[in-house]
Amino acid sequence: MANFDVVIVGGAIVGSSIAYFLREEGFSGSIALVERDPQFAHAATTLSCASIRQQFSIPENIRLSQFTLRLFRDLKSRFGEDADIGFREKGYLILAGEAGLDILKSNHAAQAAEGADIVLEDPMALERRFAWLSTEGVSAGAYGRSGEGWFDAHALLMLFRRALKERDIAFLSQPVTEIARAGDKVTGVRLADGEMLSAGTVINAAGPDAGKVATMAGLVLPVEPRKRSVFVFEARERFEDMPLMVDPSGIYVRPEGSVYITGGAEDEESEGPANADDFNPDWPLFEEAIWPVLATRVPAFEAIKPTRAWAGHYDYNTLDQNAVIGPHPEVANFIFANGFSGHGLQQAPAVGKAIAELLVHGGYRTIDCSAFGYERIAAGRAFRELNVI
Repeated sequence: MANFDVVIVGGAIVGSSIAYFLREEGFSGSIALVERDPQFAHAATTLSCASIRQQFSIPENIRLSQFTLRLFRDLKSRFGEDADIGFREKGYLILAGEAGLDILKSNHAAQAAEGADIVLEDPMALERRFAWLSTEGVSAGAYGRSGEGWFDAHALLMLFRRALKERDIAFLSQPVTEIARAGDKVTGVRLADGEMLSAGTVINAAGPDAGKVATMAGLVLPVEPRKRSVFVFEARERFEDMPLMVDPSGIYVRPEGSVYITGGAEDEESEGPANADDFNPDWPLFEEAIWPVLATRVPAFEAIKPTRAWAGHYDYNTLDQNAVIGPHPEVANFIFANGFSGHGLQQAPAVGKAIAELLVHGGYRTIDCSAFGYERIAAGRAFRELNVI
């Protein structure tokens, strides 16, 4: 049996960030980073749309993304002169109809209070700013002039993974099949090949599988995989000033090199957990729901050519679509870093820092993440993020 002070279940961006910042905070104990999919072929990290925004409704979520933004601006000093994630700081444009106007205004007030560079504009101002935009049915839009955009998810993950190779981390490429528990403590993790790892602390960073991992420890976590399809299309027109635009319907679109990507048509109210092996894009969503919205919002998109698509899984928190961060109140050496519901990639570095501070210093120092604690899960008390994309 191998012995570790910390075993992290899940080695994509959340788990890797936790391991990285544990070492940065001075943790000298042994760390195992366990990842069942070492090529990250089905990881939520690498199948996401890889974007970052400050347009949230909850100050804590804004702060998490602001931490990651600062890390983006500091990549070269942290990871070396060749560090590059292709960050395209072209903003988000979140549109609201009459029904969503009050929420958009309230969200904007929260963002402004946190220093985010977001402007709230009426339809006429939006059409002056973006000549390609139709504001039919739009009451206002919030546009991020800086500090928002998209990047290369795989490049960011590899920066962390390469840095970990110099930080005395044990990389294990196995599924976890069991978590041993004795009363109010977890004691170890069993891998698919039968090996047992003794663990002083177990951190759940298992993404869409986080609910299953919690169940192995005899704990309840309302996190399940939800499939999200992303479609790629070509258009005659190139709009160099297009941000990541979110229609009032929830459908989004943004440029990606010479093409565009789009998605966001899933019905969250009626869908259930994704089949673990289902990574097939739902093409009817594009034909029946997305294309008509695109053609209305951007008239030039009436004539487009879909080319390909992919699907990934969100780690969807069914209680409130918000992260669960920190220890279980009764099993204190089992730590959650789960349920980001589509925000995990942009929040991972900040969460890694927070978990590391908690373990090394006994409390949060940079960003207070207590509001994301498991206590609300146990009480069924939603801490709801109103700006979920």
